[in-house]
Amino acid sequence: MREEEKNRTSQHSKIQQFFRKRWVFPAIYLVSAALILTSVLWYQASNSDLKPVADQPGKAQTEKGKEEAAEVSKPVENVTAPALNKEEIQVVKKFYDSKSSKEEQEAALVSYNNTYSPNQGIDLAQKDGKEFDVAASLSGTVLRAVKDPILGYVVEIQHEDNVTTVYQSLASVAVEEGDTVAQHAVIGKAGKNLLNEKNGVHVHFEIRKDGKALNPANLLDKPATAISEEAEASKETEAKPQEDKKEEKQEDAKDSEAAVPSENA
Repeated sequence: MREEEKNRTSQHSKIQQFFRKRWVFPAIYLVSAALILTSVLWYQASNSDLKPVADQPGKAQTEKGKEEAAEVSKPVENVTAPALNKEEIQVVKKFYDSKSSKEEQEAALVSYNNTYSPNQGIDLAQKDGKEFDVAASLSGTVLRAVKDPILGYVVEIQHEDNVTTVYQSLASVAVEEGDTVAQHAVIGKAGKNLLNEKNGVHVHFEIRKDGKALNPANLLDKPATAISEEAEASKETEAKPQEDKKEEKQEDAKDSEAAVPSENA
């Protein structure tokens, strides 16, 4: 027992001597500070790794990145004539264009029940006058597929940027409302209708942007993005005559004022 007590006393004495040295406490302080700093840095690094990818600067979410890449790589479709055999069809009635000549405008009028109305699209028929497959001009979703007693079967397809294409005078349809159709997919057969009996077997084709009819002949074989450009150009063309008329009225008003004799004259 005495030996053990002597050993304990000796060890305690050595520990006291160790802590009495001047460099001990500064060394302990530096080591402790290094351990604390290392722990803080490790904690921050761990939190950074656990953050969602979108919260880290310079990175995007994986799914979002895939969607954006898909949109960028998605090819822009060209507007095509609504037929599989484009070489075999021809325009039998043109779009009514306010900028065209008087003769062309008269030829683009649709006569029905003793009334005339401007043609809001183009009428296409096969050169031999026979029935032909009508195809989607652009990819989209079918809004309507109905039978009209005057127009025949009618199909309306919704596209991007509030663009729609309309197909009338169909003898039959191969799609239903809500169907997703690819470009060139057959949507029906060309036929006859009561509105344009003189055209025989044909398809009446319209392109509309925000509900306004545009001339399809100006858009065939052009990128679908040209539809918006054509719509803007059409708005400017319509606005110009109105501005000219307004200026004419203002000039007439000035002339009238100048023609009124002054009371002091």
